[in-house]
Amino acid sequence: MTKTASPRSTGFRTDINGLRAWAIAAVVLFHFDIPVTAGGFVGVDVFFVISGFLMSGIIVKGLEGGRFSLAEFYLGRARRILPALVAMTAVLLAVGWFILMSLDYEALGNQVYKSLLFISNLGYLQDSGYFDGGAQEKWLLHSWSLSVEWQLYLLLPILLLAVWRTFPRRRALVLAHALPLLASLGICLYLTATRPERAFYVLESRAWEFLVGGLVYLLGDRRLSAAAGRLAELAGLALIVAASVLLDASSPWPGSLALLPTLGAALILLARRQHSVWTGNPVAQWLGTRSYSIYLWHWPVVVALAYYEHLDEPAWVAAGLLASLLLGQLSYAWVEVPAQRLLQGLPARRAVALVLLATVPVLATGRWVKLQDGLSGRLPAAVSAIDAQANNRNPRYEKCHKKAAACIFGGDSIRFLMLGDSHASAVVTAAQAALPNPQEGIYYHSSPGCLLVLGAKDVDQGQAPRCQHLRQSLHETLARFPGLPVVVVNRTSMYALGYNEDAHAKPQVFFSSPTEQPSAEFLEEFRQHYLETACEIAQEHPLFLMRPIPEMIVNVPRAIGRALLMGETRDVVLDREAYRSRNAFVWSLQDEARERCGARILDPLPYLCDERFCYGSHNGLPIYYDDDHLNEYGNRLLLPMFTKALEAMGGHSVPGKVAVQR
Repeated sequence: MTKTASPRSTGFRTDINGLRAWAIAAVVLFHFDIPVTAGGFVGVDVFFVISGFLMSGIIVKGLEGGRFSLAEFYLGRARRILPALVAMTAVLLAVGWFILMSLDYEALGNQVYKSLLFISNLGYLQDSGYFDGGAQEKWLLHSWSLSVEWQLYLLLPILLLAVWRTFPRRRALVLAHALPLLASLGICLYLTATRPERAFYVLESRAWEFLVGGLVYLLGDRRLSAAAGRLAELAGLALIVAASVLLDASSPWPGSLALLPTLGAALILLARRQHSVWTGNPVAQWLGTRSYSIYLWHWPVVVALAYYEHLDEPAWVAAGLLASLLLGQLSYAWVEVPAQRLLQGLPARRAVALVLLATVPVLATGRWVKLQDGLSGRLPAAVSAIDAQANNRNPRYEKCHKKAAACIFGGDSIRFLMLGDSHASAVVTAAQAALPNPQEGIYYHSSPGCLLVLGAKDVDQGQAPRCQHLRQSLHETLARFPGLPVVVVNRTSMYALGYNEDAHAKPQVFFSSPTEQPSAEFLEEFRQHYLETACEIAQEHPLFLMRPIPEMIVNVPRAIGRALLMGETRDVVLDREAYRSRNAFVWSLQDEARERCGARILDPLPYLCDERFCYGSHNGLPIYYDDDHLNEYGNRLLLPMFTKALEAMGGHSVPGKVAVQR
């Protein structure tokens, strides 16, 4: 979102400033989960339209006046955006030193680095989506919009300058907006239908919103009549409010629905009602003037409340809203205004040097924190011991699991096969430790987020090729090791029902067509394919199906470590009734596979749970490295389970080396 201009600036428009107030109010209320603004994320789209209007105005005025300079344009953008952003990121790094576990601090350092380079939108594209539960763990997630905006700042003036030098007419500039607008809108509609997370984050699917604002500037010279202006403003506000109230995080976005706030903002800009009761009142003007700083600070406040598990408490939410306004005011008064005055009064070279002098140290610090893995040594010893368990996972995770490469764990005489997903990676070393003979080994093949059920297709198209390869190679793998037992370890409930920590959970695989919820028809399809796969394996190989590992909902090392940093002792537990409810469908499938195909069941619950609860720690240390994967300390609790399984398998193995990763 664009930093607001000073009210003393020439040509200051109170209607634009007031429109910013509506946009920031929608965004802030949405992020604090105020129910009536379930679609408040549309405020960012309003900011994009405003930004396009103002940036095209600056560029076109400069071109038509014969005084446009790329260097001055870029310096102007940096002067307005960087000071408050640098100050906010520096404060977060300083505070994070004292309150964040190493993985959290490492992530923050990476986010600071990418935010100040204005590429954070591309980084977040690789992570979970903007509306996912994990979003509230990313301190600088909101910087994605600044990155998109800055990327537009880099390209738009070059495009318009090139067009103007070839065809120095306003009509050519109109076409230079209209044609890319149509192309970007087409890309947006296509990506929203096929790759919605990419549609949300990338410039090519967002540029049309900026260009709408630019077209309003180019075509909106003629003032509307008073009556027409009032009607346009009311219609625009109605579209923005309707989008904020009627849409929610499950709405396909941006897509065609983004036309609502975008056209709403365009109508208000066209109306040009400088003294409107809706945008010109003192509250709207105060909010609009401080909207950039409020935007910067409100999201870290949201994350802080989530970090300390207060985001669902009304009193804390109210305090968070007030804190966002206060921090926005302080940032505006102490950083934005003084920085503008100082930088505008300096020669260009000195202004650039000063901006770099402030930015580069924070940028470098963020990178250093990332490269130093979050600097775990800064934590107290007891917290460091807990923190270490967040990194205590399969030492061959990257080489074998993440790259989806077949590996041997142990010796060259293969005793059994272990196939599955990241939950298999989390327990395979415990199975290896249970082998009675060091010459024996486990043939292991898994891939992240991949269900080993034939006929399954993946919702996440990014991982579909890996998962399809894992499934298609199943017959070849089985033929390679005739008669050897097969252990299948999957987070099966997640594929059938969706992520347990996601409020908008949906199945992660499909068979006939993608589905937004686990309908009876989908679950029956899942059941048939699961049983067919299990029985096909069991026809020639002893089959062992492992019951689901308890999913603890919260990141266990982080929760225990945070509590200890605050002087508290905490364990993370899961009620066994909640476990049974979550996994009843998968248990029924495994039981049916036992009856129909002779599959055997490996049950980890006796080693991880008592009669009432499943536990996230053992002897004071976490047994998970996140919320649902056992770490190398925790998986050793399953040694007795694997020892019993080996006894049931008998002593048969396949001697000789196998050409896979060692």
